[in-house]
Amino acid sequence: MNEMTAPAQKLTIKDFTSDQEVRWCPGCGDYAILKCMQRTLPDMGATPENTVFISGIGCSSRFPYYMSTYGFHTIHGRAPAVATGVKLANPELDVWLVTGDGDGLSIGGNHLMHVLRRDVDINILLFNNKIYGLTKGQYSPTSDPGTRAPSTPQGSIDAPLNPIAFALGSGARFAARTVDTAQKHMPGVFTRAHGFKGASFVEILQNCIVYNDATWENVTAKAVAADAQLLLENGEKMLFGAEGNKGIRFNPASFALEVVTIGENGITEDDILVHDETNLQLARMLAELGGQEGEPMAMGVIYAVPADTTYEHAVIDQVNEYKGKRSLRDMIYSGQTWTVE
Repeated sequence: MNEMTAPAQKLTIKDFTSDQEVRWCPGCGDYAILKCMQRTLPDMGATPENTVFISGIGCSSRFPYYMSTYGFHTIHGRAPAVATGVKLANPELDVWLVTGDGDGLSIGGNHLMHVLRRDVDINILLFNNKIYGLTKGQYSPTSDPGTRAPSTPQGSIDAPLNPIAFALGSGARFAARTVDTAQKHMPGVFTRAHGFKGASFVEILQNCIVYNDATWENVTAKAVAADAQLLLENGEKMLFGAEGNKGIRFNPASFALEVVTIGENGITEDDILVHDETNLQLARMLAELGGQEGEPMAMGVIYAVPADTTYEHAVIDQVNEYKGKRSLRDMIYSGQTWTVE
């Protein structure tokens, strides 16, 4: 006879909130991301004992302290290496990697590239405020040209790095973008990333109120958001705008995406592209969208194509294949060996 047990009590935001005082500057976008994560994890079916948050160095990297889960606050840029080790040691854990545009794309760029190409089953959140906040406002790999900062008093002359383009170029099989203040949009992106088998990369446009305030205002301000953001839904037309009459079509002459308005120059809704998140070439073009005047920035899941297996399972399968087949002596004397007389 089956033993009847009481249903498990549904977890809430309190179950994922630690007792640590949150120490970010008042008004920092990190607060909104933190609350969204704490609120969304119960809806994903996550549990504190099966969840790990791993971070490097930076303001965003204080994240593990504020989650009532397992966590590691590691060293600058090396969080992907630690996250890979955790996933290899226990593939059943939900591993979240929290990093910033400086930590993840500067000193940690090489580590981030390899965790993406290897397709380790972890969820990567990159907070992008286009500045180094923790170390007092130096320019970062994503800073706009002309950014005046302690390290570039005359203005940055560097070309900024595009995080989504970087991820796709590194072999990421899941790439998405959201905004710190988008409390209705962000949970859906987190849920999709969590459910993806493989490395999921999420760029979060985030505000640093002290050193780079309003840096995303041209994309996120209420007055312009409808025209500046393209909210993607797989299988749906790429429509946007305050009146919903703007769209994205493919121009074969320039082999690029372009903004058009329905009703102008013979444009109809049939001309508007349908989002296909399995199309890598489309994803690469969407990653670059927003760089020209009048173009919206793509939001939501831009690309999602899982592989047949993930890195940690491939490693475990390889280890199991040779387990017990060779002794330590056999391994030591295999390959190129010689005897000294």
